[in-house]
Amino acid sequence: MKYLLGYDVGSSSIKVALLDIETGKALATATSPDQEMGMIAHEAGWAEQHPDSWWQEAITATHKLRTKYSFDASLVAGIGISYQMHGLVVVDKNLQPLRPSIIWCDSRAVEIGNKAFAELGADYSLKHLLNSPGNFTASKLKWVKDNEPQIFEQIKYFMLPGDYLALRMTGTPQTTVSGLSEGIFWDFAEQKISRKLLQLYGLDSSMIPQVVDTFSPQSQLSASAAADLGLKAGTPIAYRAGDQPNNAFSLNVLNPGEVATTAGTSGVVYGINAQATSDPLSRVNTFAHVNSTSEAPRNGVLLCINGTGILNSWVRKLAGGISYDEMNQLAAQTPIGAEGLTFLPFGNGAERVLENQLVGGQLQGLNFNIHSASHVFRAAQEGIVFALQYGLQVMQEMGVQTQTVRAGHANLFLSPLFREAFANTTGATIELYDTDGAQGAARAAGVGVGVYDFKSAFEGLSQIATFEPNASLQPQYAENYAKWEANLKKSMPQPFDKG
Repeated sequence: MKYLLGYDVGSSSIKVALLDIETGKALATATSPDQEMGMIAHEAGWAEQHPDSWWQEAITATHKLRTKYSFDASLVAGIGISYQMHGLVVVDKNLQPLRPSIIWCDSRAVEIGNKAFAELGADYSLKHLLNSPGNFTASKLKWVKDNEPQIFEQIKYFMLPGDYLALRMTGTPQTTVSGLSEGIFWDFAEQKISRKLLQLYGLDSSMIPQVVDTFSPQSQLSASAAADLGLKAGTPIAYRAGDQPNNAFSLNVLNPGEVATTAGTSGVVYGINAQATSDPLSRVNTFAHVNSTSEAPRNGVLLCINGTGILNSWVRKLAGGISYDEMNQLAAQTPIGAEGLTFLPFGNGAERVLENQLVGGQLQGLNFNIHSASHVFRAAQEGIVFALQYGLQVMQEMGVQTQTVRAGHANLFLSPLFREAFANTTGATIELYDTDGAQGAARAAGVGVGVYDFKSAFEGLSQIATFEPNASLQPQYAENYAKWEANLKKSMPQPFDKG
């Protein structure tokens, strides 16, 4: 028996999965820490994590995995890495982190990106970068340059969170085109790194690590890292990708017209286009998908709502830590629309779909004589779905079709109420699969080392269930979505028009 390992670097935890190559089935998974990892927030809208904490949790998760399922480390054919997108890690000449990572939900670089969009011009930004520089990795690096010059002067390389985990495993600094595109460093029209963006931000191209193919034997596990992990030195790292492109890969979403979704800490819908499309307001974003090539472009159009699972987790904590199952059962006892209670789930930083405005999480229409905890639970889940529907309308304007979406059987998709609300608000059929980001990274590593092709990699992928919209429920969800959208527009900090 031979194996593949996949690591998923989230903002809540690190997960590792062991896959049997022959059957394509996961043999065991492990997660660390047991409780959610913390975030550093020195100011409102900031969010940081120390890169070395990811490495330590990866070590712990690997040892947990080996306790659950004993395997011969010499039979691991390859390792894949999935990671939280849009983070910034900066390292010095000794490849040591110079500061905590500025992660995906940190909003500090919004104005830097807005200014760059104006200076580069909408025509260049949307045709070449397919996005505004926005609050992405490049703008976060510019923030460091402007605000922490003593740190900036020491930077040897910048990288994304998954690049850093791979660096700790191998000692080799590397990145990918897909990764550069998510940082808004990639020029899609010229198929190379955007020199114009680097010049505007005053960044030297020497700070970019070696660019490697997404699916390939990129580097090898070092002796010291192998000793820490309990694995074999020389094992190839054969894949790395941001969590949403990787989630799409894990669901076999690789071609135009295919759509993946997930509802973890953030909620995402990710659809594939062959065309280089962009939203003029950058409310949704386009990145190079994991299987994109110059000959056969595959771009992922990504809608992200920051305040998704984190809202559900926050409500759970307020309720005294009852189980998610109990929350779901209580929420289901409340009618559609939660009897007038509305939740705007925007309490996790600036939201791209709202043009990077800070709206904050808002509970509206509260009546002390009517509403109970069950109403709050339902309003939270419906508010998350309604926020996703709000962004889906933008994606549809860009030509992304969403008649069917694929999701892993995890996070909010474990909730029957959430599935009902999603299917009947969006009108999409939901296909649920037994997979997750760590398993997807393991499968992708199999492609990287050549034990799979893009067809055989998914022979072990199991579909669990399908959920169709219910025609009798759709009008009720449409009515309540309209109320939710009206409340959102009233709550915006400045006048705006969705499109």
